[in-house]
Amino acid sequence: MSHVSDNLAHINELIETACRRAGRSPAEVRLMAVSKRQPADRIREAVSEGLRLFGENRVQETDAHLDLFPEDTELHLIGHLQRNKARDAARLYSAVDSIDAGRTARALDDRLRERHRQLPVLLEVNTSGEESKHGVRTYDQLKQLTEEVLTLTSLTIHGLMTIGPISTDEQELRRAFASLREFLERLKTVFPELTLRELSMGMSNDYQYAILEGATTVRVGTALFGTRET
Repeated sequence: MSHVSDNLAHINELIETACRRAGRSPAEVRLMAVSKRQPADRIREAVSEGLRLFGENRVQETDAHLDLFPEDTELHLIGHLQRNKARDAARLYSAVDSIDAGRTARALDDRLRERHRQLPVLLEVNTSGEESKHGVRTYDQLKQLTEEVLTLTSLTIHGLMTIGPISTDEQELRRAFASLREFLERLKTVFPELTLRELSMGMSNDYQYAILEGATTVRVGTALFGTRET
């Protein structure tokens, strides 16, 4: 088996273990391969293993990777979207998982309407409070952002996304992930017209804890591909 194949088998085992611990089915959790700064041969290995859900952090890098992905790939932008990159985002991605401001959403909506496209999005929440991370921080801010996005015609909110705190403490990580789940449940009661199913949370070092708190998508890069290129 290839390097990526070995890693993928191990990740799937850990996902199954976490799901058993949480009383969930592994079918409820999708694995997103994060191809940020990964060489082409490793991405090809992931594709050859049947992976078709990929997350990219930067528009420029996605353009460079685009030929590596089969037509049936579901390609998500998971990094911060700058407004001046909205045109490229509207062209490249199957979904944008990092909407953190109304002005960003409006810029993307404008570019999508030019292309007559609809796009699913996730709203990003900063559950750690760390300055280095993007996203709204409070439920009131999240509710306001939801209301702003609902005025747009080309975006459909499917759920929420967060990046866990820089920590190895299980309880601290689980608190952050639990808060995202609680935010989603509150949104469901206020916006019953929305189908809010997605909780994208958990990365290479903490995805097992995210699964325990209800993650529906885990974003795994280095644990799958190995150390990134600098």
